[in-house]
Amino acid sequence: MDVPFKVLEHSYGFDNGNQINKETRSGNKIIHGDNLEALKALLPEYEGKIKCIYIDPPYNTGNESWVYNDNVNDPKIKKWLGQVVGKEAEDLTRHDKWLCMMYPRLKLLYKLLADDGAMFISIDDNEQANLKLICDEIFGNNNYISSIVWRRRSSSQMAQSKVSVDHEYVVSYFKKPGLRFLGTKKDYKNYSNPDNDPRGSWTMGDLTVGMTKDQRPNQYFDLQDPETDRTYPASQKRVWTFSPNTMREKVLEKRVIFPKTQGGKPMMKRFLSELKSDIDPFSTWVAKDTHSVGLNSEGTKVIQTLFGEKIFDYPKPISLLEVLFRQLLSENDTVLDSFAGSGTTAHAVFNLNKEDGGNRKFIMIEMEDYAQTITAERVKRVITGYADVEGTGGTFDFYELGQPMFLEDGNLNQLVGTERIRKYVYYSETKTPLEQTKHEDCEYFLNKHNDTAYYFYYEQDGITTLDKHFLSTIKTRAEQFVIYADNCLLTKAHMAKHHIIFKKIPRDITRF
Repeated sequence: MDVPFKVLEHSYGFDNGNQINKETRSGNKIIHGDNLEALKALLPEYEGKIKCIYIDPPYNTGNESWVYNDNVNDPKIKKWLGQVVGKEAEDLTRHDKWLCMMYPRLKLLYKLLADDGAMFISIDDNEQANLKLICDEIFGNNNYISSIVWRRRSSSQMAQSKVSVDHEYVVSYFKKPGLRFLGTKKDYKNYSNPDNDPRGSWTMGDLTVGMTKDQRPNQYFDLQDPETDRTYPASQKRVWTFSPNTMREKVLEKRVIFPKTQGGKPMMKRFLSELKSDIDPFSTWVAKDTHSVGLNSEGTKVIQTLFGEKIFDYPKPISLLEVLFRQLLSENDTVLDSFAGSGTTAHAVFNLNKEDGGNRKFIMIEMEDYAQTITAERVKRVITGYADVEGTGGTFDFYELGQPMFLEDGNLNQLVGTERIRKYVYYSETKTPLEQTKHEDCEYFLNKHNDTAYYFYYEQDGITTLDKHFLSTIKTRAEQFVIYADNCLLTKAHMAKHHIIFKKIPRDITRF
């Protein structure tokens, strides 16, 4: 509640290689500023609408030079402000600082996450246990998916523990129970229907299994083609897939394909309709497995190709994020990354869109100054192409965190502009964004929601008064009216009779 609500100030748009002044309104956003304030600024438009959240926060290794910079009033925490978090033996509050930094951000991320969404958090052993505890509190431990183990490097590294740790985690939670990953889709390109089989597309599969005669004696027998009487003896090291009775049924169903030439072997018709549509992912992800998730070195190589030098430590490989997003994102969903770093999230989103023609969107937040020179610059080069890599195409908007909605004395900050104040007030009332719609009501009308009409009778340079004259300008019919103004001259009886709720500016504007 102490985090100030600030507006987003549009800096520029980037549209397929051209930087423009107006907003592209593509839904792709890069925001420069403290992610705690930026997350709060996103609430009016995005609360409960983000399908996937991926974050890669500081791991708190003692070597990262991250600073606790939250705007807090607790004297115990104020002494941390602006201080670099130290190593384990040098800073006994390092885990406290990390948890105090993460907790309010996770609470806001939870608000932004859609009911059918999931959150992925990259972390290592320094804070994995602590992270799971606070996520269990926020998400509920029944919504915990897994701490996916990702192998980040292949080489050995000297360690005090005498164990070379080559993995990290992706701690994963659903917002609500009963959800599932999409799974890894099977490759169906080998399926066809050359003989117009009414059972649909099929492919040829092996009719044997890797079992010996001694292991499966009932599956060791001679198989005969009923049309040619040609006999196919069983192999002692690889017996038939079925027992004799089941095999006869498969032959009668024309599921067994006998070779037309000498030297061939019988095969099995496997129909697409009988296959499971996807494969549930395993919790261990290594390079060259079914997920094809790369190592950290892949991420480093991409950065060096993009910028000509290593300008970022341990950037995540694009393939890791692509696999995560494939588990959850449909073609029009949005992913949020509030620790954007080098911008891998946007790179992965644009890659997926280019692959299948989708319109997935990203929102990235980065507080450091390199938000412009590295994060946004990488996205520009991904769009237009770099080295010998073809551009993905795409657009985004770049924003800075702007003025706070309220001044320190509690009054509205006129510098944010009336339209943004109107949007804030409407969201505070309805928890839905204010859409620009045509109407025949007065200029102070916001919108109608659940049969309640909302009005914000506000002038920057004057005092407004709710009276019978103002009521005569109202044209929208509703069961109830919520009207904001500086003063009110209506009697309580009159307001009760006409179902009017008066709210005083700025006293009655909800802070969230």
